[in-house]
Amino acid sequence: MKPLSHLLIMKWALLLRIRQTAAFTSVARRRQPSFTSILTTKPSMTQHLQYARPSRLLSTAITAGENAELEANIQLKADEIRALKEAGADKVAVAPLVNELLALKAQLDPSSNKTNNDKSSKKQQKSNMQIKVDKQQSAHDDATAESDFITPRTTDYSRWYNDIVRVCGLAEPSPVRGCMVIKPWGMSLWDAVRKELDEKIQEHGAENAYFPLLIPKSFLSKEAEHVEGFAKECAVVTHHRLKAGTPEEGLIADPDALLEEPLIIRPTSETMIWYTFRKWIKSHRDLPLKINQWANVMRWEMRTRSFLRTSEFLWQEGHTAHATREGAVEDATGMLENYAQLCEQLLAMPVVRGVKSPSERFAGAEETYTIEALMQNGWALQSGTSHFLGQSFGKAFDVKFQDEKGHMADVWGTSWGVSTRLLGALIMTHSDDAGLVLPPRVAPIQVVIVPIPPKKNDEESKVAMDVAIGKLVKELRGEGIRVKLDDRDFVRNGAKYFEWERKGVPLRIEVGPRDVKQSVCIFKYRAGAGAANKETVDLADAAKSALSGLDALQSELFAAAQTRLTEGITIDGTYEEMKAAYEGDEASVYPGNGLFLVPWKCDADNEEKIKEETKATIRCYPLDANEKGLHKGKKCFYSGEDATHMALFGRAF
Repeated sequence: MKPLSHLLIMKWALLLRIRQTAAFTSVARRRQPSFTSILTTKPSMTQHLQYARPSRLLSTAITAGENAELEANIQLKADEIRALKEAGADKVAVAPLVNELLALKAQLDPSSNKTNNDKSSKKQQKSNMQIKVDKQQSAHDDATAESDFITPRTTDYSRWYNDIVRVCGLAEPSPVRGCMVIKPWGMSLWDAVRKELDEKIQEHGAENAYFPLLIPKSFLSKEAEHVEGFAKECAVVTHHRLKAGTPEEGLIADPDALLEEPLIIRPTSETMIWYTFRKWIKSHRDLPLKINQWANVMRWEMRTRSFLRTSEFLWQEGHTAHATREGAVEDATGMLENYAQLCEQLLAMPVVRGVKSPSERFAGAEETYTIEALMQNGWALQSGTSHFLGQSFGKAFDVKFQDEKGHMADVWGTSWGVSTRLLGALIMTHSDDAGLVLPPRVAPIQVVIVPIPPKKNDEESKVAMDVAIGKLVKELRGEGIRVKLDDRDFVRNGAKYFEWERKGVPLRIEVGPRDVKQSVCIFKYRAGAGAANKETVDLADAAKSALSGLDALQSELFAAAQTRLTEGITIDGTYEEMKAAYEGDEASVYPGNGLFLVPWKCDADNEEKIKEETKATIRCYPLDANEKGLHKGKKCFYSGEDATHMALFGRAF
């Protein structure tokens, strides 16, 4: 072994000498393996070197030419990593390039080789662990994608929510990270919300219009608070054309197609609409101007959840301009009430009407009005907002009008909106472990009729059933009920019952040959007092009975949610009680500890401290509690100073 060891040492010494004296003058020379890489790929040789390691053999001093070459390669590798990160690449994709960069730096500074190798090893281990976690998650997703199992709420409320969205056919993930595909059943719910709300918007005096998806970056910069609030969420368009790159590159942005000014995919449309208002508003006769837009917006999100928080979502946004402050405030509060009525009357979802704290206001607003709903796990969900903008956007875009006295004045503004987030609120307000529960007024299908087929050769019964069911469908529609006849002959009735129950259809009517002979049908409600048992109803009275039953179910669902909201708010609790209640209170926990309505002195620093300590935020200053002056004479539950408001604290989606 000793002679062989000496031969190996001599061989490595020769390689090292060549390495030290040669200049990097060609691409071919650069491709030769470094001493470090040979050590990495020849572990058996390194074992022999361990027997005799003269320091002169391990000297890794490099020439000036080699040093310059290494620094150039390090810069190129760093630029490559930076470009990948800016393009949104994840850590797993970047990790191998980081390891290459560390290896290059180790050649430049051999003294740090061990440290860098240790760091590289740790990072690689972490990378491998992340890959393993991603594979496990992917395997779980693949498995659950084909499953119709719904996780019980008590087991994991977050997973229950995701299961409801999936198995009930509401939405599914898209190839674009953070974006979802809204499926027909989910879209039909949004259509119902849109139809009801659009009528309220028209009655509010607003008209529908449409504005561009792309907004010049300079527009967003005009209102300082606005740009600060949205800058980190913006998706930016920089080129107007692609071209074919190398086979490795594929399609790339054409460098010759760089836009003169970057364009922002709208996170909201205040800037574009106020730019337009400047052209539309000249006189007091043009005011008030109220415009509404139904559109999609993009706000880049790192952690997403279907309907509740996605990078792209559907919404409506209203924008108004007024001659007076009072007119603008009245518009903002009036629209908030429209949103509250939409939630309570259509979705059977009670809400708390309130004002946001200064820290939680919309970027650029003087006041933000909000409606907050309580979900079954005790967390709050902001369900709609209306903003009094003051004159900030009018001044930023130089929107002026000539008043009745001939003087030029700045306009006052508002903006308001709700989004597909309401569908997430709907799911978490009423649904159960069996699936979706839909209040009748929002249900795309309010009644599903499932015929029980007669025997194969019983033509007489078949004809009688067709006549009876046809008449029933007509009478139900005559009462304004949305009805579906499920006469699929390739699906068993049990599977039909299961499907429509999961989708939340409020009422199922079963009709069979014997029922027709007795002139009756069978009612089975999805929820409420009538859900426990089936009910036999005369066919002649079925339509009116269904109408009254659906109205009763709508009221029952609202009453149950109202009770949950009332009982879910702790009034005048101490800070210690709230802190203890929110210890470990995560979104997956069911049922949670609800909300706390407490006396509070408005203080942004203390608000931030509470957020850090408990993860709770001020959901709003409730309008009714503060109008009644319930805070007067009380001390702030956190600072002990005189209270300025009653504040509603809670964990929130």
